[in-house]
Amino acid sequence: MLMSGRTRPVLFGAFFAAGLAAGNAYALDPNAIKEKSPWAVFKFGYSAYQQGHKEEAVEAYRYAAEKGQIGARWKLARMYAEGDGVARDDYEAFKAFNEIVQQDVAPGSPEESYVSDALVAVANYLRRGIPGTSVRADPIAAQEYYMRAAANYRNPNAQYEIGRMFLNGEGVRSSVRQAGRWLQLAAEKGHAGAQATLGNLLFQSGKVVKGLAMMTAALERAAPADLPWIRGMQEEAFSLAGESDRRTAIALSENMIRKGVGK
Repeated sequence: MLMSGRTRPVLFGAFFAAGLAAGNAYALDPNAIKEKSPWAVFKFGYSAYQQGHKEEAVEAYRYAAEKGQIGARWKLARMYAEGDGVARDDYEAFKAFNEIVQQDVAPGSPEESYVSDALVAVANYLRRGIPGTSVRADPIAAQEYYMRAAANYRNPNAQYEIGRMFLNGEGVRSSVRQAGRWLQLAAEKGHAGAQATLGNLLFQSGKVVKGLAMMTAALERAAPADLPWIRGMQEEAFSLAGESDRRTAIALSENMIRKGVGK
């Protein structure tokens, strides 16, 4: 159940009081609570979320977001995007992320990560569109948002997606050179997908050992969702390589893991 703007302060007061009485993670600075600062409410929302009280967290994040707290709006957007504590609603998530990217946040700001992540999220939605809404697939616009995140904030996820778009000619003219440039930037930051994709490009171009080593090393840090396609790519390349190249690649991959893949 959503709260009206008039009833929220009263209910938040009750939530804060309950947290203070229990002496748990809900306890916040009483002065900040009295002032109902967006930051105080955001911290309460985070504590509520950590304790599993997601309905209270949603309302706290919404209240703080309406008062201009970017972190609260980002958390709310993520909850809608993932169906975490609320019914999944990509359009609501898109609107929240889009509001964040309108903020003038300079690189190096404490709020940089929120804007950087929101730019990638908006780009992801624009890339595929949201069925049943006014958000249509627009890869050219998506690439512009990825570029903002990649160039302004050096976001590795954005750099990786730009690399893929250049590789597939999606919204841009296909260019293996440009793809490799952006994938390299993401790979140097530890992005497993970029490391594996760049490794495959190197393998296909004849740099068998280095390419196979990069794909092998990428398996060590890949997220569970990425493991199947990276493993399939690596195993195919492994089966095509000669025994000597395989052994050298394995040794090189171990060195890459220690020093950083893509360096």
